[in-house]
Amino acid sequence: MFKTLLIANRGEIACRVARTAQRMGIRAIAVYSDADVGALHTRAADGAIHIGPANARDSYLNIEALLSAARQAGAEAIHPGYGFLSQSAEFVEACANAGVRFVGPSANAMRLMGVKDQSKSLMQKAGVPVVPGYLGERQDEATLIREAKRVGFPLLVKAVAGGGGKGMRVVPAAADLPVALAAARGEAERAFGNGRVMLERYIERARHVEVQVIADSQGNTLHLLERDCSLQRRYQKIIEEAPAPDLAAAVRARLHEAAVAAARAVQYENAGTVEFVVDGEEFFFLEMNTRLQVEHPITEAVLGLDLVELQLRVAAGEPLQIKQADIQARGHAFEARVYAEDPRRSFLPTGGRVRKLSWPAGVRIDAAVEQGDRIVTDYDALLAKLIVHGPDRDCALTQLQRALSACRIEGVTTNLAALIALASDPEVEAGRVFTRLIDERGDKLLSDVAIQSDKAAALAAAALLGEESLSPASPWDCKSAAPVRLQRADGDSIVVHATPGSVEHSAVQIETDRVTVWLDGEPHVFARVSGSSSAEAKTGHGTVRAPMPGVVLAVHVKEGEAVSRGQPLVVMEAMKMEHTLTASGAGTISEVRVGKGDRVRDGDPLLTLTSA
Repeated sequence: MFKTLLIANRGEIACRVARTAQRMGIRAIAVYSDADVGALHTRAADGAIHIGPANARDSYLNIEALLSAARQAGAEAIHPGYGFLSQSAEFVEACANAGVRFVGPSANAMRLMGVKDQSKSLMQKAGVPVVPGYLGERQDEATLIREAKRVGFPLLVKAVAGGGGKGMRVVPAAADLPVALAAARGEAERAFGNGRVMLERYIERARHVEVQVIADSQGNTLHLLERDCSLQRRYQKIIEEAPAPDLAAAVRARLHEAAVAAARAVQYENAGTVEFVVDGEEFFFLEMNTRLQVEHPITEAVLGLDLVELQLRVAAGEPLQIKQADIQARGHAFEARVYAEDPRRSFLPTGGRVRKLSWPAGVRIDAAVEQGDRIVTDYDALLAKLIVHGPDRDCALTQLQRALSACRIEGVTTNLAALIALASDPEVEAGRVFTRLIDERGDKLLSDVAIQSDKAAALAAAALLGEESLSPASPWDCKSAAPVRLQRADGDSIVVHATPGSVEHSAVQIETDRVTVWLDGEPHVFARVSGSSSAEAKTGHGTVRAPMPGVVLAVHVKEGEAVSRGQPLVVMEAMKMEHTLTASGAGTISEVRVGKGDRVRDGDPLLTLTSA
């Protein structure tokens, strides 16, 4: 077994790999870029080596920098995690040339499975069913239009290289094809340097089911059951479960057999995942991920295995110590991916400093951050994975719902509200999951912002009344409704009339100068303002803060200027989009803290507004 392992990745997967390596007595060495100085994965490892600037191409995708770090650490092996270079055949070969063991499959297996049209042709020869479509070499528009009509509409245009939903377009009808082709080709060229596309029949209510496989160098290839990964946004998974629900036993058995056949067809070694699209009792090969998957913890939960340990033992040349007959599911597991992204803004990535953070007790948390850490926007936005396990699906889903509702993350916008809504969706509760569920729910997935804010204000007021009613001299001894004055984070003052004892305090955090109310995973922050009359509620100060990291394009007001509700104050550019911040009410600008061209972080103060 290896004595020292270099982890060529970052975030939660680097922490997770380090944890297993250390348990096995292996020294775990992390790498980090300029953007990750002091990041959690560097603190969790036994050592950390700097590999370059924030730009991933100069750090986490820099093969020579990683091999140099391996030499410096004296590492005999490199674990790539997922993403970055985890599916790079060139990296595998470079590791071999440097005398370092790559924890993963061979370069040849990666190449055979790395291009979608090539892998599907290979699977057809191996007897694995593939989605009907066009996999040909000819890429002229006339050929693609002719083949699209043969396949039928709706269909899917898909880049032959890469993944993550890039270079994919759903085409409802023939008239939409030229625009979809141009968009998919351009996106694929920019993302992967390869603009070739393929065509597939589009299955509108498809399920995404994948089978975990593991193979050693002695020729043993096993399946480790399946996972359902149908709950996705922008073709990327956010809630997964194992085993897959509502799947006929015969279909499940054929899926397992097809996955093993696919792995054997490329003489696969180490851990990998064979992905399928399921349509009723039919299923078709999608692709093979030649690496560890983000959602591997749910397989670990139902089987009682450590997949990273299996990876390391296989990479060290050891034969598998488990047999196919040993693989039996025990209970049910869910994983929810907590991202720094805003579900109310098409799941755009966010950033900022995690001012407060607490996770629920009794569940597995694979986290990339701790309280006080700054979330950078240079890389993937995954903050943590929350994993629950129960004796059956209903119990596990109840645990998931409760655990998500108990998460507390403040300082950075997350997708918790979307996760909570999905976990409680009637279709999900019934096990009727499909890949377009989030798209079909659309704006109905999340509660109305204004209604949520008003509800939070009422809960905050009720909590304050309940707190003050504990004092013998409290003015809130009466049972009738009493007014409480609060101020929203945007500076808008409100008066709420509420009766004590009508709030669950576990969802409210009362501090000296503010009250935070948690509703469906979203924090609503109110300043505590003395006085209770409606006249007094018209005065107060509010700070307008940057809603995300970005650049100030324009400041439309100056100090001392009177403004009215809805008036534009500041224009920012973030995530290549313009955002105009407006006044929440009438008032006077008492302070301007930024100017055109200033770069700001999430939560930075921009200006101060004194209410009229």
